[in-house]
Amino acid sequence: MKLKNKALLKKNSYIHGKWLHSKKEFPVTNPYNSDIIAQVTNHGKEETNQAIAAAAEAFKIWSKFSASKRSKILKNWRKLQLENLEDLATILTTEQGKPLAEARGEIKYGASFVEWFAAEALRVYGDVIPGHMANKRITVIKQAVGVVGAITPWNFPSAMISRKVAPALAAGCTVVIKPSELTPLSALALAQLAEEAGMPSGVFNVVCGTDAAAIGQEMCSNPELRKISFTGSTRVGKILLSQSADTIKKVSLELGGNAPFIVFDDADVDKAVEACISSKFRNAGQTCICTNRILVHKSIHDSFVEKLAIKIKALKVGSGLDVETEVGPMINTAAIKSVSALLENAIQEGANISEGGHLIKDQLFEPTLVVNATKDMDLFKKEIFGPIAAVYKFETEQEAIELANDTKYGLAAYFFGSDYRRIWRVSEALEYGMVGINTAMISTTLAPFGGVKESGFGREGSKYGMDEYLNIKYMAWDV
Repeated sequence: MKLKNKALLKKNSYIHGKWLHSKKEFPVTNPYNSDIIAQVTNHGKEETNQAIAAAAEAFKIWSKFSASKRSKILKNWRKLQLENLEDLATILTTEQGKPLAEARGEIKYGASFVEWFAAEALRVYGDVIPGHMANKRITVIKQAVGVVGAITPWNFPSAMISRKVAPALAAGCTVVIKPSELTPLSALALAQLAEEAGMPSGVFNVVCGTDAAAIGQEMCSNPELRKISFTGSTRVGKILLSQSADTIKKVSLELGGNAPFIVFDDADVDKAVEACISSKFRNAGQTCICTNRILVHKSIHDSFVEKLAIKIKALKVGSGLDVETEVGPMINTAAIKSVSALLENAIQEGANISEGGHLIKDQLFEPTLVVNATKDMDLFKKEIFGPIAAVYKFETEQEAIELANDTKYGLAAYFFGSDYRRIWRVSEALEYGMVGINTAMISTTLAPFGGVKESGFGREGSKYGMDEYLNIKYMAWDV
């Protein structure tokens, strides 16, 4: 891996300001060719406990820093991320697989949260409430929760750390991060830059390891860790929520999705097709908010499918480091098996493959278009998490809403149309935390990201994101 700043390629956990080595290691591989990139220290429950203890000790200092001092350090961290953009993107693409252009976008996206919350650190306001008696005064202040455990996924190994850690640090919390064992190098590079930015020892900790269950359980059961923020599967989210119950932690969960993409008969079809391509095939379809079920009004179905097929066929598939690549490899063989099983089920149930449908090599799966899909298929019920676009027909507005809501998930939804009255009706009827109207680009620092139902709870980003890391304290005064 060619890097200008070789100090960014770290292979050890970062605990209490030190890079801790162990004889136990695990390989990190390139999804495109399965080459081993690095052997990374394999830590577990004991090291997680050490990291929490270090964070708890550092919290006594960091939480007492002035908001402006914390803000300045966060700004330094953001500046270093952007200065090392190419190296961070190269590390990300090499261990995760997404095209380099997407990796650059992810680094910038993550840095935007650091910038936002560096400013929000200065705006943690309280209240003075009129007293209930003449000699009573009521004040309300907000204080940092304490030590935060951030468990982050492989599909956005850099941005999901920045999005969680920036508000936590801005609020005065300290953090212990458990990155995915598939993509730990991006997390360790951010730790290196956090150290360079001036974060005191113990404020920013990264524990790398393959025993995610043991690390997660230690985070959930340790009373010194007061908040869990998790992005990942609904199955694991439920386990973490249950394990956190005994210590009554604050918990934020951003879990699975099954996003509908509704195209009404009065939609701009060309615009809808372009948006569908960007939403469905970004990161090879491996995003929690990517389009999962394409619901198209029967009167424009054939036109939409024809145009979508042309766009899908033109997508360039290959190594993420190749500048022409638009769709990179899937993360591992387990992911390939999962999408292959979904595709096989759909064919058995009567669906047809209009484009793609084959494994090109190793973990490169062709962008695929499935037509004649029905709601009885696994493609409709499950999160695909791969480059398969399945199209379904509907006839009425109510049918589209019912199909869209026919899932246990409720993260993101999209629809295209021009009738402003229908826009309001459908937006309010969709059971999702986020709705894109004539757009599929909804992720931004300025808006609250999160879902409902079994897609989790809590919000990341915007002014609401800071509240997840703060406790409200009411003080009664007798004057």
